Amino acid sequence: MATYEDYDSFELTWEDQEDWLLPKVLEHQAEQRGDETFLQWETTDRTVSFAETNRIVNRLAHGLRDHGIEKGDHVLLMLPNSPEYLFLWFALSKIGAVEVPVNTSYKRDTLTHVANLTEAEFGVFHEDFVSRIDEVESELTHLESVAVLGDDSASAPSDSGLEFMPYEELESEDEANPDTDLAYHDVASIIMTSGTTGPSKAIQKTYAHQYFFSEQCVNLVQLTEDDVYMTGNPLFHSNAQVLVVFPALIAGAKVCLFEKFSASNWVDRLHETGATVCNFLGSMMDFVYQQPEREIDDRNELRCLFAAPTAYGIQEEFEERYGIEYTAEVIGTTETCMPVMSPYGVDRPEGAAGLLLSEYFDVQLVDPETDQPVEDGQMGEYAIRPKIPWIMTPGYYGMPEKTEEAMRNCWFHTGDGLRRDEDGWFSFVDRIGDTLRRRGENISTYEVEQPILEHPAVEECAVVGESAAEEGGEDEVKAFVVFKEGRSATPKELTEWCNDRMPYFMIPRFLEFVDELPKTSNEKIQKEKLRDRGNSEATWDRTESEVMISKD
Repeated sequence: MATYEDYDSFELTWEDQEDWLLPKVLEHQAEQRGDETFLQWETTDRTVSFAETNRIVNRLAHGLRDHGIEKGDHVLLMLPNSPEYLFLWFALSKIGAVEVPVNTSYKRDTLTHVANLTEAEFGVFHEDFVSRIDEVESELTHLESVAVLGDDSASAPSDSGLEFMPYEELESEDEANPDTDLAYHDVASIIMTSGTTGPSKAIQKTYAHQYFFSEQCVNLVQLTEDDVYMTGNPLFHSNAQVLVVFPALIAGAKVCLFEKFSASNWVDRLHETGATVCNFLGSMMDFVYQQPEREIDDRNELRCLFAAPTAYGIQEEFEERYGIEYTAEVIGTTETCMPVMSPYGVDRPEGAAGLLLSEYFDVQLVDPETDQPVEDGQMGEYAIRPKIPWIMTPGYYGMPEKTEEAMRNCWFHTGDGLRRDEDGWFSFVDRIGDTLRRRGENISTYEVEQPILEHPAVEECAVVGESAAEEGGEDEVKAFVVFKEGRSATPKELTEWCNDRMPYFMIPRFLEFVDELPKTSNEKIQKEKLRDRGNSEATWDRTESEVMISKD
């Protein structure tokens, strides 16, 4: 059975784990690359060299220490993408403090949850979000001080019990590298999960975990000092940090950072930045593809697109349209790095994301009920364990019961359903909770949703199982559909569309057209809320209509 190493070598820039420290990498690159550009902010003239980045970061690191922040302290960062966010993240690493990114959509209960769970006493907030602190101040159990980034010095509430200060007070004049006793197994950051079925969990990431994640990306996209890596993905997510910024730092590449992703401006950004590598999440690939074609689409320097997941239905056309050499993919999690990777330049079987990086990980696909391995070709839960220490999370902060649950039987259980073919290629199927069973057929909701999403009138779709008493308690397929503005389709049209694109047993019996889907603050669809709705007068039932489907 093939592994990643059968197709490509996996190389570490720093082989000794003692060196797997972001501050050490930054200081090395500042010394070796000096005035070479590390960071470009959007398409402006604001650029920062490796050496200047290190000087700015050092001033902040000493300033944070002057305000009482020490090794092991948890610090909230609630900021939009900006150079200042990157500098603060690096500065916290320099002194061994733990960065706690806060999703900028968080408010009230979600904001209170992350602040209290992580026991952070200090935070840096953009002025636009200070009012959210004021709304929940009485519920905050640990937060004491807040630095405010922005132009409005009056944004801090005058009657607050918290101490507020302008961001500028964190900047010292000391540009020397701070002396900090760091170890690769120390916790460097806490990243919040999305919490689709309960409160968000706080994923602890060590310095080694951060570093290895980033080295994987360097290998995955074949990143070098000649590359320009562009992203508008939010820095409060792990993706932008360890799959864009830190890999570029390791490779000596240039980062072009934007405040937000823009599908309509993506091609223009490619031209203006000279980007050679770009990173997509979720539906970004499709959003870009839906833009009107332009003569300049393929007149760019882009050679590699890292798209997780890859939109297989449009991949070939997308690559041809934009002149892309290779689309890379992985199957990983924030907790585990990326055990499954696509070897660069290798054609993958249809729908396959990659092969096991066997030198560093063991993977099993198991029955979620029994933890027994399933046979090749069958869907099983993605279970992982590392072959070297500290490249996976040491656990969820403040939730030991969740850590124990995830690490059942000495394997980390991801909750993802995968298949492995006889040659070793892994394909994502669905979240384990997002599969249903109809008349003896196991159905992946993902595999029903994708063809529906390809309909020109459909903006979003979520498929769930709807109980049907006449079916002996098993599920019938139900699809919730959101149409694009100004577009629509009838239930009959959608059913015929599905009939042409999926097995008959996957075609939804129930359709319900809605204005929006319930989502978490991380934009993940909350399917449990859709399941709880049940059917209503707004639900269309195919069996009660005259619409017929073919079993051919």
